[in-house]
Amino acid sequence: MNVAEAPSTARTTFRHGDLRRALLDAGIDMARGGGPEAVVLREATRRAGVVPNAAYRHFHNQAELLAAVRSASIAALAVAIETELNTVRPGKDAASFARRSLRAVGKAYMDFALREPGLFHTAFSVPAPVFQPTNPDNVGHTGMNPFQLLGLALDRMVEAGILRPKERPGAEFLAWSTVHGMAILMLDGPLRGIDEATAQHFGKRLLDMVERGLA
Repeated sequence: MNVAEAPSTARTTFRHGDLRRALLDAGIDMARGGGPEAVVLREATRRAGVVPNAAYRHFHNQAELLAAVRSASIAALAVAIETELNTVRPGKDAASFARRSLRAVGKAYMDFALREPGLFHTAFSVPAPVFQPTNPDNVGHTGMNPFQLLGLALDRMVEAGILRPKERPGAEFLAWSTVHGMAILMLDGPLRGIDEATAQHFGKRLLDMVERGLA
């Protein structure tokens, strides 16, 4: 029997919910390798080993699959931020704890962008609020999304007396835009291709500026 005559080993039956997960996993893999443009529903069905029509019970079109992959990408970013935040211990100095919390969020954000550029681009590819608090697919283990985790760090800055309460509203957007801009410069702009040591140095200096600007 030659290869062309060999029976297919692709899976053709799934338990309830398994196919949606298989399609989503395929979409995440495609996004990881090529960003949002690489997420194609037909290719996801091929990777899952089913005919295209089988996918329509879970994703009616490519836009729905991309939206789900986007949510998974945001959740992955949230988990990365949570992991970095978990390295920060309160201690006796509330100000130090608050500052280290803010830096942990920024560091995790930039590290994720450089480590997972495909997922990072996908997370911000669909024109929908990144900070949807009611979307359970956009959150990490704490039940918070990246925007809310940044808010948590900023609230600690207020509690520690570093950030004045009247300057708290909207502070997320100021800090976020600064760090996001640096990430984009490193991924797609004139800083693309810089070595890791330089990227870490620039990241540290940027976080110094954000911290001083908010204080």
